[in-house]
Amino acid sequence: MAAPRTELPPTAGLPLRWRDFAPTAAPSLARSLARLLELDDGAATLTCSGTAALVLALSALKRVSARREVIVPAYTCPLLAIAVAHCGLELRVCDTRPGHFEMDPDALAALCGRDTLAVVPAHLGGRLVDLGAPLRLARAAGAWVIEDAAQALGARHADGTPAGAAGDLGILSLAAGKGLSIFEGGALIAHDPALRAGIVELAPRLLPNSPAWELRRCAELIGYAVFYGPHGLRWVYGRPLRQALRRGDEVAAAQDGFPLSIPLHRVSAWRQNIGARAAARLPMFLDAARQRALARSAQLRGIEGVQVLGDRRGERGTWPTLTLLFADPAARDAALARLWGAGLGVSWPFVRALPDYDYLRGTVPPAPAPNAADFAARVLAIGNSEWLDDEAFARIAAVLQESCRGGRG
Repeated sequence: MAAPRTELPPTAGLPLRWRDFAPTAAPSLARSLARLLELDDGAATLTCSGTAALVLALSALKRVSARREVIVPAYTCPLLAIAVAHCGLELRVCDTRPGHFEMDPDALAALCGRDTLAVVPAHLGGRLVDLGAPLRLARAAGAWVIEDAAQALGARHADGTPAGAAGDLGILSLAAGKGLSIFEGGALIAHDPALRAGIVELAPRLLPNSPAWELRRCAELIGYAVFYGPHGLRWVYGRPLRQALRRGDEVAAAQDGFPLSIPLHRVSAWRQNIGARAAARLPMFLDAARQRALARSAQLRGIEGVQVLGDRRGERGTWPTLTLLFADPAARDAALARLWGAGLGVSWPFVRALPDYDYLRGTVPPAPAPNAADFAARVLAIGNSEWLDDEAFARIAAVLQESCRGGRG
């Protein structure tokens, strides 16, 4: 596979500007996030990653409940399963509804019970899941809902509630490519005053100072500022991607192979200041991404055999990617073979349903998840980067069209 001259990112992250690094005081990053979500200033607790936010949420719930089961969707980031195992809790995997990544209500109803501590519905690529069934079923079972909005910072549900604020708790991610980024970071949203007080008390012990980890993250954040663009990404993202594809390692190519240990440490004031300055630009950035995505979604609607996942009525999701679902897995595979690694920002969101990752055996219990496996076999994502121009998008659309025609043949 020949290396392209430039590399587009698989998701649309907010580029940093050098003035974000100015050595002046900035508003609190946690407060900036809370205000972005139109919550009170104390609603958000900053963490070193979205995974750390989930660990903090589960650890806080463990202190007030003897329940031990946590239900997650079968098609989601493997880090959810790793966080549950880290907390010593029992994972329950819920199959998705057909043709989607949200938990199937009937499957979820069968899993909820007296030992259910939490249900964790997860948004994907800026597309929102319907929280109606998770909230109703979890509350009937006496469990909490932790809304995973790691891939949906800035999105809003149909009733206007910000993503991350519609459950009992919500997790946000500030990782590279997630919109606002401090390279690795996250936040935990909590509404209940008693639970929030417990989180505030627990956080310093769970997230101690670690100069080594924070020095590494500071260097990586500088690298993000330098390399996040079509030329720099060729080396730090594109080269490892194509090496993994040549080995036939889909998990590594999709960056789905996570360590089973979770770094837990405090975020420095320096990185927080950078994130707080960049946060002021996020609403305008998300709006521009939305306009691009809506126009390009309309262009793809004429391709028979491809569905672009969009918002339900009243929702306002974010658009780091255009998430596509093919009618035919063979057509998806054909498109992926030509586009993944071509430098155009096309990717495979998660390559497996959770029970199907070999490295998660022992972490994820065996569980049937045919709908999630089917979704994994038919999904593809196009990065909605500002650097994806009309010519490059037309190349992608042409490959999609040809792949679907070949799949039907």
